[in-house]
Amino acid sequence: MTRGRPLNDTLLLYAPVPLHQDAEGGLFVESQALNGLQLWARNFSRVVVMMPLDPGPVPPGWVPALPDDPRLDRVVFEPLPMAYRPDQFLRHLPATQRRIRKLISEADWLSFAIGGLFGDWGAVAALTAHRMGRPFAAWTDRVESQVVRQEIGTGHWRTTLRARLTHRPMAMLERAVVRRASLGLFHGRETFETYAPHARGPAEIVHDIHISAGDHIDPDRLAAKTAGVLTGPLRLVYAGRADPMKGPFDWIEVLEQLDRRGVDFRARWLGDGTDRPAMIARLEASGLTSRVEMPGFLVDREAVLEELRDAHLFLFCHLTPESPRCLIEALASGCPLAGYASAYSSDLIATHGGGALVPRGDTAALAEVIAGLEADRPRLAQLIARAAADGAPFTDTEVFRQRSQVIRDHLGAA
Repeated sequence: MTRGRPLNDTLLLYAPVPLHQDAEGGLFVESQALNGLQLWARNFSRVVVMMPLDPGPVPPGWVPALPDDPRLDRVVFEPLPMAYRPDQFLRHLPATQRRIRKLISEADWLSFAIGGLFGDWGAVAALTAHRMGRPFAAWTDRVESQVVRQEIGTGHWRTTLRARLTHRPMAMLERAVVRRASLGLFHGRETFETYAPHARGPAEIVHDIHISAGDHIDPDRLAAKTAGVLTGPLRLVYAGRADPMKGPFDWIEVLEQLDRRGVDFRARWLGDGTDRPAMIARLEASGLTSRVEMPGFLVDREAVLEELRDAHLFLFCHLTPESPRCLIEALASGCPLAGYASAYSSDLIATHGGGALVPRGDTAALAEVIAGLEADRPRLAQLIARAAADGAPFTDTEVFRQRSQVIRDHLGAA
């Protein structure tokens, strides 16, 4: 037992990242979620994490949660049913709620990720804790109801219908949980500015990142990068899902405009998703396949960071209110941000100015900014140094320590 902690000192979490199970019953967890759990375990004597169990095959990037893994010796997994359809949710709700209630009664500290409607066990846990008179933290990294709302009219009629029927109840549920929470933990300023006005308890801006101090670009590499940027093609990169909320076709539109301007560039989109085939088709139609690569999802996290350290600009066109970790990872890699302004992205570079942002949806302005940086390489070199300075404070150890302390300060142990 760690000195100064309660005898049990158990933190109960709900994380929406799904667990997977192989034929032998072994559990698999997403690699970054695994890193987060071991960081929680550094700050609490015991961590119990509720996660939905996906019956599908184990995807790339999921690693075995081995019983003898020393990183998990104080972590207990509690798989919950994956029930995102209304009939599934209602069928599983009574038994799952009883199970959640028992876990709440056995824990000292409570923190639940929320976001969704049917199958949102984080919201169920939060409302259950409130009825039990237990203080809890509500955590979220994006405004899920607005993400769903922006799906209206963007795809299949079933997607539009579902979005029309669910985005308002989702928003009501989000506000209901935040109002009842004893502590609001909102990842990035974008989510903070949306939810904090509804919070009756303290609200904090926190960050959820998985980069260590050793993952940051080192001074020698940074110096070589700023010197090397003065010549050669402009290197652009994005790392994330090829999904509508990430603005993939805005991204391509910017590249098409750069091509028409005669800018010499090379670009890479690292990630898979529903829009990837259509993106490839459009690149082929635009004649950009020789300069734009879409290698898909990279399992090797170090390879992704190497891509960021090598690139001159992190080009992003996010269309929804969220706080994606990739922007922080880019800054820590000395890769300036070039994309759409939001409360989150603007806040990240407020200190040193490690990026250039334009209004959301203005592809012409974004292309103009990038073309200007390509033409003024000394300015781009300065931007790279500023980006590294903006990314310097962000390490996973520190942000999880900070969040753990905020929970201790505002929740009182059971």
